[in-house]
Amino acid sequence: MNRINPDKLLLSKWTAVKPQQKERHFIVTKLIRAEDQTVIACKLEAVINKNYREIDWKELKNRDCWTMGWG
Repeated sequence: MNRINPDKLLLSKWTAVKPQQKERHFIVTKLIRAEDQTVIACKLEAVINKNYREIDWKELKNRDCWTMGWG
């Protein structure tokens, strides 16, 4: 499991292990926070076509789906 500090996710780079629609590399462009300012989700932008995807930030911990950086 990837160790992640949710407050440091902004502008981090990620690679999808199983790309969909040729979207493999992503950048975290926005953090979505709860009323108490804890991070609950993040917005990922695909590098290839600028499509956005919003996911629970904890999904990035799953090494079967995501790897840190652009590998």
